[in-house]
Order: sequence, then C-alpha cells, then structure tokens
Amino acid sequence: MPAGLQRRGFRIIPINPFADELFGEPVYRSLTEVPEPIDVVDVFRPSGDAPGIARQAVQVGAKALWLQLDIRSDEARRIAEAAGLDYVENECTAVVSALHRITKKTAA
Repeated sequence: MPAGLQRRGFRIIPINPFADELFGEPVYRSLTEVPEPIDVVDVFRPSGDAPGIARQAVQVGAKALWLQLDIRSDEARRIAEAAGLDYVENECTAVVSALHRITKKTAA
C-alpha cells in the first residue's frame, strides 16, 4: 500500500493513466515521464499490464520491479531479470516492510 510506504519514509511517485494526484503527489502517465531516477517500480496493475511496465522499468533504468500481492507475470520476470533488475512478485511491499521493520534511511 503506497500510503504505508510513505509513512515509513519512502518517496512515492504515482504512475496512473487516469488520475492527476494520488497520495498527495502529482501523477505521471508512464514511467518514462518521471524526471528523476527510479529505484523500485511497485506495480498495482493487472498482471497483463506487467510486461509493458517491466519494459518501461528497464528503459528508465530502475533497479527493481515489484509486483504486488496476486500479481504474477512470467514475461515481466524474464524482461526484468534479463536486464538485471531485482524482481519480486505476489508480495505486498507494505506487509513486507512492516514485518521486517524496514524504513527509509535518511541522510545524517
């Protein structure tokens, strides 16, 4: 859940073809529109959208592709792993970060 990640200090950059603002952040239509480096692409879209998102993640130089709970894609996995991205599927980032008490480190 993006709001949970925000509470843990992570920056959320929403990508959505239908919204203008989410979680208090401006929304971009695609990863290629984001004007800054992207670490993790956290996917909340249907499995059928995952390969296209994986291609965009590779194109923008993301470090990882994470498909949320109940989202799986063999094709997205192949695309991401062939490009050297870390890959996770069928896991919730908010649950994993809460279970392991993961928070974003801040500069000292």
